[in-house]
Amino acid sequence: MSWTDLAANGRILIVDDAMENIQILHHVLGDEHDVLFALDGVKALELARNQRPDLILLDAVMPGMDGFEVCAALRASAELSSIPVIFVTALSNPEDETRALEAGAMDFISKPFNVAVVKARVRTQLTLKRQADAMRELSLTDSLTGVSNRRSFSDTLDSEWRSCMRAGTPLSLVLIDIDHFKLYNDSYGHQAGDSCLQQVAAAMQRCAQRPHDMLARYGGEEFALLLPQVDASGAETVARRLLEEVATLALPHRNSPTSDHVTISMGVVCMQPGADNTSAQLVRAADTLLYEAKESGRNRYRIASYG
Repeated sequence: MSWTDLAANGRILIVDDAMENIQILHHVLGDEHDVLFALDGVKALELARNQRPDLILLDAVMPGMDGFEVCAALRASAELSSIPVIFVTALSNPEDETRALEAGAMDFISKPFNVAVVKARVRTQLTLKRQADAMRELSLTDSLTGVSNRRSFSDTLDSEWRSCMRAGTPLSLVLIDIDHFKLYNDSYGHQAGDSCLQQVAAAMQRCAQRPHDMLARYGGEEFALLLPQVDASGAETVARRLLEEVATLALPHRNSPTSDHVTISMGVVCMQPGADNTSAQLVRAADTLLYEAKESGRNRYRIASYG
């Protein structure tokens, strides 16, 4: 089985201060899953943030940060709280199991464990995780265009803002408006308008190629493209590509005062997240620049960089 197949079957993080326990679990699960491991709680949280496992198998008793503290930290994190946790531990008292469940664990397996039981419970939790992810994806997707919706954008903006602040990297945002879209609907009808939105969204999605880039329908004919760890020069390159991709569609717009085909206007902002600014300021700045682009003739972008 290839690494890609293992990743598709689920990425599992094993956390235990005893390497022999990790080796046993790796032997049990490694043929079907992509397995990571950590020997302490601090490293486990770091791997969880960077690798985003689908499931964590967690020992309770570890030096320093124990399993209960790790589980509580996971549940307190907006980025990591959806990762299911199974305690795999030598503790076996009902009180220990209760404490694990109260900390946020989904299941509890006592050592020495039965291999078949471990596999079955891992399979169950991964299945539940996939179902929950699918439902969440539906709730965060715009039904017409298939890109993310505004709620998803807001959640992602907050998490990427915090992530870029920790890493000391910039965050860029492009607010996009389809020019004279009301006139388009008036000219061609709402069904054609829906088709226009779908085609423009698909064209812009081709400009969001990195895993963390995010295109969202912000409202009506307005879209937002979030570009984590992209500086002003990179954001401007993306803005130019957006103009080109939409122009390539060559969608007729006979009543547009700007062009005979559908065009877009954009406000582009790059900001260095820090203690003296907020994600709301990033959005307001992009909105102001979008207004300037529209006032100065449309089918163009305005860009600024802060910090």
